[in-house]
Parts: sequence; structure tokens; C-alpha cells
Amino acid sequence: MPLALLALAISAFGIGTTEFVIMGLLPEVAGDFSVSIPTAGLLISGYALGVVVGGPLLTVLGARAPRKGMLLTLMGLFVAGNLVAAVAPAFGLLMVGRIVSAFAHGAFFGIGSVVAAGLVAPHKRAGAIALMFTGLTAANVLGVPMGTLLGQHLGWRSTFYAVAGLGVLGLIGIATLVPVQPRPEDARLGAELAVFRTPQIWLALTMTVLGWGGIFAMFTYITPMMTELAGFALGSVTWLLFLFGVGLFVGNLLGGWFADRALMRSLSVILAVLAVLLFAFTLAAHSKVGAIVTIPLIGLFGFATVAPLQKRVMDQAAGAPTLASAANIAAFNLGNALAAWLGGVVISAGLGYDAPNWVGGLLTAVALGVTLLSAGLERRDGASAGRVVARGGAAVEGGVTAGR
Repeated sequence: MPLALLALAISAFGIGTTEFVIMGLLPEVAGDFSVSIPTAGLLISGYALGVVVGGPLLTVLGARAPRKGMLLTLMGLFVAGNLVAAVAPAFGLLMVGRIVSAFAHGAFFGIGSVVAAGLVAPHKRAGAIALMFTGLTAANVLGVPMGTLLGQHLGWRSTFYAVAGLGVLGLIGIATLVPVQPRPEDARLGAELAVFRTPQIWLALTMTVLGWGGIFAMFTYITPMMTELAGFALGSVTWLLFLFGVGLFVGNLLGGWFADRALMRSLSVILAVLAVLLFAFTLAAHSKVGAIVTIPLIGLFGFATVAPLQKRVMDQAAGAPTLASAANIAAFNLGNALAAWLGGVVISAGLGYDAPNWVGGLLTAVALGVTLLSAGLERRDGASAGRVVARGGAAVEGGVTAGR
């Protein structure tokens, strides 16, 4: 794999840290600004919605720019957003900083996925995308636990300063390692928009929203779930997040490997197992042993969906994948926002901190249904096309015979 993927992974590490570390810092942020845990959870939903809006918007605005230049610009925006969050004197300004960072997030992963796929042979593209997303999983193994620990001991603001530093490292990595990525000569906004007329694109985006949303319903509230239900001390959340991150790291690589071989079949199996695990965590979350066993498995099967879901959209948008790729990153984060909001709703309704696991299981089960529908329609359309070709061939052969 090209060394340039390392630069993309470094940037993904910084982005992943700022996205996920807030889960471990919700109690500190809520206490500092005198808001409830569900209200502090809006920082997660706000970030996710920032990705949903900002990713496609910045991708469209930067359609005529060289891709390497866009990646550098986006990382600069990411650094600025984290610095705003670090100095925010009020909850509202903290939200602004999160949203600014989120705008960079969506476009970066959308454009970065296209760049990563273009660096390797076609049969290795899911693996290349997975390697870029390895930075995101490494953030959960190292960045999030360390950022949580830093925030708990030195204050949550110190975490955002550290993340801004990671963004600077990512910017340097892109500048030095990623080759020049000029805009393709045939790149047209009309062609990028035209792919959204395809029903399979919308099915793929729906799979992303629901499939990834399932894991986020659980992950958003993992800190109060573990301290209030399982009985872990607040300091233990750090190594629980580490276990979750190990699962993400392994699942990401396995998901890319399987997607390059049997994408839809692998995705169906992964989603089915993930739904079962989320439902089971409703009970396992009340046990320290159950939590320790289940959390890394949820991470593994959860992130095993990422490369297949991203490649599915890019395959369906072949020829004009940039905007569709950014839209799928937006879909991941729309799933984040939906799941975080639904998790807060069921908690606020008095159903308990384990209720978000039911939300996650149901979202994932619906995602599985959409995946099976998409695969079935694809097989039907392929069979219909085959019959048309066969009839056309027979007609040509008949005409030749008649001519003789």
C-alpha cells in the first residue's frame, strides 16, 4: 500500500479523536456548563449534523480545486474548530467549535476515500479505504482513551488543545506524503449530482444511516451506562474505551478484507451479528464481565461495516464518486445524530441507561433489511439485463441465419 495512505490515516486519527472523545468527557462538560448529560450529548448530535451539512457543501464548493489542496484546507479548518472549542467560555461557543470541526470532517473523509481508492488497483480499493479509516480506529484505541484521561485530570479543554496539535501533524503529513491530486478533467457537478437519481445510491445511504446509527446509540451513552449500571468507577471508562477501540481496529481491517471479496454477503452477516450483540448488551451492560466481553465485539462488528458501506456507495456512483462519497460520510453522521438523539429520548423518558441498546439493535435490524432488499434488487436487475442481452444475441443470430 502507498505511503500516502499513512498521511491520510494520521489526519483520520486526529479527526476520529475529536469526534469520539467527547463521549468520555460528557460528565466534565456537563458539570462545567451546568447542563444535563442529555444536553451535553447534543454536542455529539451537533457535530454529526455539521458533518451532514458541511461535507457535501464543502465538496461541492471545492469541486474545481485540486484534491490535495482541498485536504490541506480542510485540515486547517479542523485545527481552527478545535481551538475555538478549547477556549469556549460558553456552551454555545463550544458547539460552534464542534460544528466548524465537523464541516472539515465530512469533506475530508469523502475526498480522502476517493484519493485512497485511486492510489491502488481496483481489487484493493476497499482495503485502501479501510487503511485510511485505520486512523479513525486507532483514535479509539489510543486517542480517545488518552484524550479522556487527559480531560479528566487536566480539564476537558486540554483535550481539545491536544487534538488541535494532532490536526497540525495531519496537515504536515498530507503536505509531505500525499502526491499532487489534480481535479479530473472530466469532473462536472452535473455528473456528480446525476448519480443520486439511482435508487441503489439511496438504499446504500440508508444502510449507512441505520447500520452505523445502531452502534452509536450504544456508544454515545457508554460512560453513564458503565458507571451507573455495570458499577465501574469513572476512571475505568478509559480502559473500557480502549477495549472498544481494539474491536474497532480489528473490525475495520476485517471489513475491508471481506468487502474486497464478497461485499453484500459480508455486510449482511456483519449487520445480523451486530444487531444480536446490541440487543444482548441490554443485559450485559448490567454486568462487569458481560460488559468486558461484549464491548470489544460490538466495536469489531460495528466498524466492520464502515469500509463495505463506503465502497458500496462509491461502486454505485462509479465515474462520479466524490460527492456520493462525501454524502455517505454525511450519512454516517446523520446516523450518529439520529442515534444520539433517540438514545437521549429513551433515557429522558425514564426507560433507563440500557434503553439505547434496544434503539441500536432495532436500527441495525432495519439496516439489515435494507441491505437484503438492495442485494435482491441488484440480482433481479442483473438477471433482467442478462435476459435482454440473451434475447438480443438470439435476434442477431436469427437475422444472420435468415440472411444466409
